[in-house]
Amino acid sequence: MRFMLYNVRYCTGTGSRFHFPFPLISGYLKPTGAQLDRITSFISDQHPDIVGLVEVDAGSYRSDRLNQAQHIASALGHYHVDAVKYGLHSMARNVPILRKQSNAFLSSDVIHDKRFHYVEHGVKRLVMELELEQLTVLLVHLSIKYRHRHYQLGDLYEMVKNIKKPLIVAGDFNLLWGDAEIDLFLAATGLHSANTEGRHSYPSHAPKRQLDFILHSPEIRVTSFAMPQVNYSDHLPLICDFEIEPEPA
Repeated sequence: MRFMLYNVRYCTGTGSRFHFPFPLISGYLKPTGAQLDRITSFISDQHPDIVGLVEVDAGSYRSDRLNQAQHIASALGHYHVDAVKYGLHSMARNVPILRKQSNAFLSSDVIHDKRFHYVEHGVKRLVMELELEQLTVLLVHLSIKYRHRHYQLGDLYEMVKNIKKPLIVAGDFNLLWGDAEIDLFLAATGLHSANTEGRHSYPSHAPKRQLDFILHSPEIRVTSFAMPQVNYSDHLPLICDFEIEPEPA
C-alpha cells in the first residue's frame, strides 16, 4: 500500500509571489484554482492508496466554493472525508475563509468508519481518525506553541493506546524545537518513524526542519520512503510504501 502525507497550504502556492504585496497574508487570500490543478495532477501521478491532506480548503471564496479534497479525490477515484480543524466552539469557525480551513483523508478503499476528535488545547484541535478494513490512520496538525503541542501529544497518546488495529499517525507536527519533542511520544506509544534518516520537509525550497511525520506501529513494515522535491506548497510531500505483517498463527 502507498500512503501520502501532504500539507498543501490550501493550494495557495509558494515563492515570492505568495508574499506580495503583504508578507504572510496576501497569498492566503488569492485564488487557488491553478495551483489546485498542479497539486491534483502531482498526487494522481503518485498513485497513492491513502492520502492525508493538511491545510485544505473545503469551499471558501478563495477556492471558488470548491471543496479541494473532494476535487482531488474525484480525480483519483477515491473516497474522501474532511473536517474543519478548529475546535467546535472556536471563533475561527465564524470567520470567512478560516471556517473552511480543513484537513482531509482520501482513500481508494472503502472507509469503514471515521471519527473527529478535538483535543483540549490549541487553536488547531482536530485529530481525524480513519478506519479501513486492516488499518487505522490518525491525521493531525499540531499547534505552533510548544506548551500546546506538549498537551496535544499527551491527548494523542491516549487515543493511540486504545487502537487495536495496525496504525499510522501522520501530519504536520510543527516540532519547531526539534525532533527531541517527539522522542517521549515515540517511546510511550511504540511507534516508529517511516523517515528513518530524519530528512527535513520544510520549507520546500530549502528544507531545514522536520515538521511532517509518518509514524507507524510495529505491525507495519515500510518498504520505501520518499520526499519528492516539488514546490507546490511550502511543505514537501511524504510518500510511504508499506506492508502489514500478518498476525502470528
